Amino acid sequence: MSPLARRCPKPPWIRARIPCGENYEKIRSLVREKKLHTVCVEALCPNLGECWGRGTATFLILGGVCTRDCRFCGVRTGTPDPPGPEEAEEVADAVSIMNLKHAVITSVTRDDLPDGGAALFAKTIRAIHRKSPGCRVETLVPDFRGSRDSIAAVLEAGPDIFGHNMETVRRLYPLVRPLADYPRSLRVLGIAKELLPAVAVKSGIMTGLGESKDEVLEVMSDLLESGCGVLTIGQYLSPSRSHLPVSRYYTPDEFDELKTIGIELGFKWVEAGPLVRSSYHADEQARQVVRERQGPS
Repeated sequence: MSPLARRCPKPPWIRARIPCGENYEKIRSLVREKKLHTVCVEALCPNLGECWGRGTATFLILGGVCTRDCRFCGVRTGTPDPPGPEEAEEVADAVSIMNLKHAVITSVTRDDLPDGGAALFAKTIRAIHRKSPGCRVETLVPDFRGSRDSIAAVLEAGPDIFGHNMETVRRLYPLVRPLADYPRSLRVLGIAKELLPAVAVKSGIMTGLGESKDEVLEVMSDLLESGCGVLTIGQYLSPSRSHLPVSRYYTPDEFDELKTIGIELGFKWVEAGPLVRSSYHADEQARQVVRERQGPS
């Protein structure tokens, strides 16, 4: 039987806390009031309770409907509406009200837009800088179909961290991300580092989709060559029975080993664990990589 054809029972270390607490309720009310999209909700993030409880959130711009149909992702797919004219200002208002010191801005993939949504990324970054000048901004962008102009537009707005996730290993792209392309995603990261060498470049991968350890190490090596300095590694969790099943669950010790390997290979920061997602502890990562970039005070 193929490792991708069976369903594995969840081990005891795959446990997310039930969302609760004053900060969680405050952010949930704000998101509903302003009708904002967050990746925390749309992508069924297991860390929603912890992150919202800490007073942090990852904002999903360009609507909540994606033009691609990746087989690992819980975000809805279909024909999206045009971007909202006030979306950037509404996100910036939310960041200000929440008094965030680090905001993560991501989006669905919008292949229907000529620039892939880069202009709204830039507008949102600038709005946050204007309304919350002390807030660091991290972007987690789609591949923009490899458009150098779109990548440049985002970078010109001045993000502190530029992220784009590889998600999986080269061999599994046709299965996991049929409309994406492994070399193109690497080029997105490489172009960002080339255009703005000072920016911290970040990516993330999932384990448990049928990859081998050697294939994970290959992704790490490719990312380092592209200029990526921050890496997140987390366990894939199937959003539903219509999505790809989990081939196996990595143990906490295996994640610790991957983290150690990543640091030894040369990453400035590796966040690895069963429930780690792209924006997990993003504020701590930003403090470290931005401090290193600026040098001793």
